[in-house]
Amino acid sequence: MLEDILHKVAQGHVTADEAKEKLATFENLGFAKVDHHRTKRQGFPEVIYGEGKEPSQLIDISRAINAKQENVFVTRVDAEKAADIQNQMPAFTYDQTSRTLFLANGKERHQAWRGYVAIVCAGTSDLHVAEEAAKTAEAFGAEVRRFYDVGVAGIHRLFEHIHEIRQATVSVVIAGMEGALPSVVGGLVSHPVIAVPTSVGYGANFQGLSALLTMLNSCASGISVVNIDNGFGGAYNAIMIHQIANRSLSEVNTD
Repeated sequence: MLEDILHKVAQGHVTADEAKEKLATFENLGFAKVDHHRTKRQGFPEVIYGEGKEPSQLIDISRAINAKQENVFVTRVDAEKAADIQNQMPAFTYDQTSRTLFLANGKERHQAWRGYVAIVCAGTSDLHVAEEAAKTAEAFGAEVRRFYDVGVAGIHRLFEHIHEIRQATVSVVIAGMEGALPSVVGGLVSHPVIAVPTSVGYGANFQGLSALLTMLNSCASGISVVNIDNGFGGAYNAIMIHQIANRSLSEVNTD
């Protein structure tokens, strides 16, 4: 990219100011600095965290990312804020359960990737976190398979799907209450498990703290834990594992 831009400057096809703009690592909007080199460093564009931002700010950041022909993904957006944004940018798709907005620029990559990410959810009350994880993984181009309402209170429901879960590259396991499900799944699969505690539960759950501590103290190996209600963080870790696994497969097939 650098050589191409310099070559165009030398030929007079691109001015020095235009070259500077193209080579800039971020765009300063005044209230935000949009990281346009995130894809080059990490493989995925910057994701916008929606809570605490005004609709006008989210629109400006989204337009800056969209102008670079990148997919735009926004998390933690309530329905009212989403409607304001869609009035200005109707190409956005809003999912109310996950509270996410997604604008595709034709960069879905799941057709080139093998395998899938399993999203395993203990109960229906955890769905908003599970769907945040699922929508995140899909926005980054992975095939997602959902296994919902399979908590330990009725563990036979998990066993009904365990063969398909075992075939996944990585599982994101979401649970509230006592948070036992990731330990159970971790003892049944041979791939990494990303555990996501939720704030669902009665008083002694302490808004997800008990589930978090259970997951951190899991006796099953291969489990990593993200913060309470952080479906996005769980899926982001999972998609990086999924990407590396596919890269390794490509290298083996090339050899």
